[in-house]
Amino acid sequence: MTASPNIPSFAIADYVIFSLLLAVSAGIGIFHALTGGRQKTTHEFLMANRNMNPAPVAMSLTVSFMSAITILGTPAEHYVYGSMYSLFGISYTLVMICAAELYMPVFYHLRLTSAYEYLEIRFNSKLIRIMGAITFMCQMVLYMGIAIYAPSLALNAVTGFTLWGSVLTCGLVCTFYTTIGGMKAVLWTDVFQLGVMIAGFLAVIIQGSINVGGWGKVMEICEEGGRIEFDNFSFDPTVRHSFWSICIGEIGRASCRERV
Repeated sequence: MTASPNIPSFAIADYVIFSLLLAVSAGIGIFHALTGGRQKTTHEFLMANRNMNPAPVAMSLTVSFMSAITILGTPAEHYVYGSMYSLFGISYTLVMICAAELYMPVFYHLRLTSAYEYLEIRFNSKLIRIMGAITFMCQMVLYMGIAIYAPSLALNAVTGFTLWGSVLTCGLVCTFYTTIGGMKAVLWTDVFQLGVMIAGFLAVIIQGSINVGGWGKVMEICEEGGRIEFDNFSFDPTVRHSFWSICIGEIGRASCRERV
C-alpha cells in the first residue's frame, strides 16, 4: 500500500525529522539505562525513585490522555458534530481534581506501586488483585491495537510506509526505551513528545488559518456550517452531546476509570 498520488509524500527533510524523533526517544531510554541506578531496582524502574519533579510528571500525564485516537478523532468529531465536544475539558478538569484530592493521597501514603496492590490490601485477596490486573491488560491490548494503528494509518497515507512497517517502527521504539530506561525514560520521552505535538498543533492551526484567510474566516465558516454550539441542555438521551451527558455523565464514567 503506497501513498495516494494526490497527497505529497515525505521529502528527505521529513524523513530526517521523523528519524530524529525516533532516535531522540530511543536516546532518552539509553541515557536513563546508563545513568543513576541504571534501573537495577524495581523501585527505580517502576517509580523513578519517587523523586521526579512535578512538571515532567504533569506533562507526561497530559500526554497519556492524548493518543493518536484523540489527535485524529477530536478534530473530526468537531467538524462533523460541532463544538459541544469541547465541554469534555470541563468534566476532565473536575475529574482530575477529584483524583488528585481523593484517590492519590491514599495511594501515596500507602506507598503503593499500582492500583491493583490497593485492591489486594482493601479486599485482602490476591485473586482480586490478579483479576483486576488481567482485566486492565485485556483492555489495554485492545486499546493499544487501535492507538498504534491510527498513527500507522496516517504515516501510510503521507509516506507510503506499509501499515506493518509503521506499526513495528512505532511499537519497537516505544518498547525499547520503556524496557531499558524505566519510568524516568517514559516521563522524559513524554515531555519531548508533548513539545513535538504542541509544535505540530500550532503549525496546523496557524497554516490552516492562513490558507483560508485568517482565524476570523475560520470562525465564520464554522458559524455558517452550524458547528459552533456550547448551549445544548437537552435531556434527550438520543442527542449525541449535551451539557448533561458530557459534564455530568462523563464525570461519573471518568471518575470510575481514574479509581481503577
